[in-house]
Amino acid sequence: MEPWQRIAHAEAQAHAGFGTSERFGPLVAAFVAPGLPLNTAWHDGTRVPDTAELAAFEAFSAAHAVPATLHVLSPAVPGLLPLLRERAYALEYVLHLYTHTLQTLPPVTLPVQEEPDADAWAAVSAQGFGPGSEDIMRVVAHAPGTRRFVARPGGVPAGSGALGVNGAVGALYGMSTLPDARNRGVQAALIAARLHAAQAAGATVATVFTTPGTGSERNVVRAGFTLGGMRLTFTRSISTR
Repeated sequence: MEPWQRIAHAEAQAHAGFGTSERFGPLVAAFVAPGLPLNTAWHDGTRVPDTAELAAFEAFSAAHAVPATLHVLSPAVPGLLPLLRERAYALEYVLHLYTHTLQTLPPVTLPVQEEPDADAWAAVSAQGFGPGSEDIMRVVAHAPGTRRFVARPGGVPAGSGALGVNGAVGALYGMSTLPDARNRGVQAALIAARLHAAQAAGATVATVFTTPGTGSERNVVRAGFTLGGMRLTFTRSISTR
């Protein structure tokens, strides 16, 4: 299995932990609640879905009154693109995939603690992401396998991040910094702490998805991550549902 396929498999497996999930061949679909970005499917990197599997995923989406939305890692896109075009999917957005091998790790420069209270973590995280993020951060906080971290310089919560380990892959996500604590190295400390935790849990590589050109992307590059590809998100035209 190629490294990108291990990452795709780990992400699909993690996606199955959210809400109501169902597998359609190589696609793992989830529905959590109306209006949440987790109402999607992940391609697991194994093969191209056939027409029946893709149609079944579309029926699952329609039954939950959400658009059929699919995440695909870039190496798998050429094989899927003809079928996606045939069924009226369009590219919605792209994230960069960064990876970090776990042999040499950056130091943790600020106090970071693992947070056992999911609701407390979600509250800190939502303060960083801003109004409207409360529901999704509670879902993320309570998802099976999620490990929650909070940076507390001076004993005061300043930022949060989450980690999920699936086999050899440690996925970093849910990164946010409270407005008053920005530009103080909070995310650098949270990234480093989660890299150390991923290594201790047996992972050999860490991954993170970022929006191109953002401060988050700059943070992960400074932490030693390298660009490993893209995650492309395709959504089926509303008129075809």
